[in-house]
Amino acid sequence: MARVVLAMSGGVDSSVAAYLLREQGHEVIGVFMRHGEESVEACRAPDGSSPLLPVFEQRADHKQGCCSASDAADARRVADRLGIPFYALNLKEDFRQIIDYFVDEYTSGRTPNPCVMCNNWLKFGRLFDYADSVGAEFVATGHYARLTSSPEPGGLPELRQGVDDGKDQSYVLFGVERELLRRMLLPVGDFYKPKIRELAASIGLRVAEKRDSQEICFVTSGKHDEFVRARRGGDFDTSGEIVTTAGEVVGHHPGIERFTIGQRKGLRVAFGEPRFVVRIEPESRRVVVGTREELGRRELTAARCNWLTTDLPTHFRCTAKIRYNSPARPATAERMDDGRLSVFFDEPRHGVAPGQAVVCYEGDRVLGGGWIE
Repeated sequence: MARVVLAMSGGVDSSVAAYLLREQGHEVIGVFMRHGEESVEACRAPDGSSPLLPVFEQRADHKQGCCSASDAADARRVADRLGIPFYALNLKEDFRQIIDYFVDEYTSGRTPNPCVMCNNWLKFGRLFDYADSVGAEFVATGHYARLTSSPEPGGLPELRQGVDDGKDQSYVLFGVERELLRRMLLPVGDFYKPKIRELAASIGLRVAEKRDSQEICFVTSGKHDEFVRARRGGDFDTSGEIVTTAGEVVGHHPGIERFTIGQRKGLRVAFGEPRFVVRIEPESRRVVVGTREELGRRELTAARCNWLTTDLPTHFRCTAKIRYNSPARPATAERMDDGRLSVFFDEPRHGVAPGQAVVCYEGDRVLGGGWIE
């Protein structure tokens, strides 16, 4: 079978992915993507030797931001249990780009999606660089998504939703380069989450009941606005007025980084009926609020598109998702001459946020998508 580099986070999904790949006869190399100094100590082998890969070592003096030492230790123990080699890649400098992107987006009035960027730049970017350096044919992760054979001879695999609708992660993979699909493995996509936990328990993995990660991995406090302000530092200030869609000033806010489109909580303004954030104006630092009806949008435009199929017409019907945890809804899409994408929903969608991705599906197949403007 093949040599496979597997991204191991210390969670149950990537841990069971390692087991499944090993059982299929693959030569599995477990890799923990290190974003800080603390985690490398937890990655050390029992004899005290460091598994850090010096070819990818980079010097950096910025603040640690991501995966915890306990996650690294969990990944190390799983690898030992399964008898597979395990290494830590130092991606501190690369990960700083994701943190900078995250902060820049919020301070520009947009809502970032760092998980998609991490997949594009690191898991299916830098990890492929490492795979090439060690002669690995495939890169694998524990994402809940599937790859199926193309109906065309010699065609690229097709990315599809995972069988577990409640855990499907195909949305965050839309940005992967199409040519890389033939070198990807997604072993847990054909399973439901309870079965993954059952498998982990049956082979004695301590992570069988480990809680799923819920927050952005580098915002350990769960408060992204505090993280943004800490990164900006100094006299950073994006406070301003809260106004209605008619332009009436109804309050003041401490910073636009606290808000996203569709947000209702935290407005600190009393109305007779619910009000939502319908627009953020970074130049004036205004947060515009309106009714649910005013929040609804039937049309959006997206840029920086990535398509995972070559047979799409200019106009096509699809279902489209505007956020990771939102349902896909029927729409008509148009691929424009300038490379952008227009999406026209059959019914108004609430919470269309610039900075998030819109992803188009044909049934359970991912067609591609782009970044909402």
